Amino acid sequence: MIDRRELLCVGLGTLVAGCLGTRPQVSGEPEAALAALEARSGGRLGACIIDTATGRTAGWRSSERFAHCSSFKLSLAALVLQGAQAGRWQLDHRLHWTQGDLMGNSPVTSAHVAEGLTAAELARATLVTSDNAAANVLLRWLGGPQAMTAFWAAIGDTTSRLDRLEPDLNVVPPGSVLDTTTPAAMAATVARLVTGDVLDEAGRAMLMSWMVEVQTGTRRLRAGFPAGWVAGDKTGTGLHPQSTIYVDLAFGGPAPLKGSARAPLVVAAYFVPPIGGGELNPAFEGVLAEVGAITAATIASEPIAAHAIR
Repeated sequence: MIDRRELLCVGLGTLVAGCLGTRPQVSGEPEAALAALEARSGGRLGACIIDTATGRTAGWRSSERFAHCSSFKLSLAALVLQGAQAGRWQLDHRLHWTQGDLMGNSPVTSAHVAEGLTAAELARATLVTSDNAAANVLLRWLGGPQAMTAFWAAIGDTTSRLDRLEPDLNVVPPGSVLDTTTPAAMAATVARLVTGDVLDEAGRAMLMSWMVEVQTGTRRLRAGFPAGWVAGDKTGTGLHPQSTIYVDLAFGGPAPLKGSARAPLVVAAYFVPPIGGGELNPAFEGVLAEVGAITAATIASEPIAAHAIR
């Protein structure tokens, strides 16, 4: 039986209460819907939803660990933008690699071996196309996977960690903490990145525009959002027989009306299917689409005043 404490987004109370001055209220309805979805799916589902406009949170297995797979690339792109913002490097700094650095799913880097790409171009490539070689080139330039872990800790996420490069980080046997996070920790991190002060306005706009460009999540969380919403995401997928998982991190909300804008909902969702390995399974992606629908149902459709999580 799941402990009631696992239904709450652990650690978010302090974060959001610090912004609003009150402890967030959590409705039982989203948790019940997430629990029922997990039961129907036959797998293991973890999710955390944050309404950044109100501070309201909801979650299921939100304090349990799940593998990042490629979803860490959202934070990697943010790290590149934040470092440039702080003056530690320039976004137009050109990086190079060799044919030997290429691997599966490296569509952008494989086309630019001769001339290389700028830090900004690599950040966009790893977020939008999930280019694996681009992620490794950036991680090595920044100091290795530990630089990613340090970035998370610096912005208040002491739970998430990155330990290996692509493609090794995608294989996380049960019980291992390597290359993992929790839905609560990552949802809070995504909220900080898209509504907080980790990035300046220009950096947030660039990061969110890249998330909107992502095409790998069209059957996941965003598929459950209303058609008129503005939304973006970053997926992660592990298809190893010992470590199969479907991940999606997203923001979404009603489009602005007459100059008003609603601060977005943020959701981090992780699904470990009952059957490991195999090919990409639309039915398992559909579980995350249902999480998206549950997320959308937590708010009314009218825009309200924005409120930033810091």
